[in-house]
Amino acid sequence: MATYSVGVQAVSEEGPAYINPVQTTPRIRTKGAGTVQVVEFILGNELFAIDLFDTREVITQTEVTPLPNTPPYLKGIIDLRGMITTIIDLKDLMRITTESSGKKKSRVIVLDRSIAEKPIGILVDDVFSVTTYGNEDIDKENTSSEKAHRDILGVIRKKTKTSGEKDKNGLVVWLDIKAMIVKIASEL
Repeated sequence: MATYSVGVQAVSEEGPAYINPVQTTPRIRTKGAGTVQVVEFILGNELFAIDLFDTREVITQTEVTPLPNTPPYLKGIIDLRGMITTIIDLKDLMRITTESSGKKKSRVIVLDRSIAEKPIGILVDDVFSVTTYGNEDIDKENTSSEKAHRDILGVIRKKTKTSGEKDKNGLVVWLDIKAMIVKIASEL
C-alpha cells in the first residue's frame, strides 16, 4: 500500500503505534508568506484541492465494508492499521456524475483528526499532486462559501507548461473539506 504520512510513528514492545502529536501551538498553514499548500485530486474530469494540512495520508483504495441504511455517499468502513476509518465517496457527496477519463486509480485521502472526531477518508478518482500556490493565484472573492453556502474556499488558477506550446491555464476548485464534513457529521 503506497502512503505518505504526516503523523508520528512510535515503536514499543508491542510493535509500531501511530500517534497524532499533541498540538500546543497553532499549526503554520502556509509554506511561506502568502502561499498555500494543497493536495490536488481528480473527481470526474475536473481538478479539486483541499488544504494539505487537513490531510494525514493518501492510500490506495482497499476493500471497503459497506454499512447498511446509510446515505449513498457513505461507502463504508476500512481497517487502516487497526483503526476503523469511515470512507466517504466525494463524487457522490458532491453529486458529480461524470466518470473520469483514462485509467481509474482510485485513492483514499485520509483526513487529519482535527477535521472530525473519528477517522475519515475521502474516496477520489486519483490524486494529482501536492502543490504550493501564491495568494495571487487564488480567487477567493467570487466563490466564497459564506456567500452561497457552497463548500468552496476559492478557485486556483493553475499554470501548466507543455513542451512546444504556450502556457495553459486551468482551474482547480479549492474545497472547504471542514465545512463539508460538518454538514454530514450526524450521518457519520
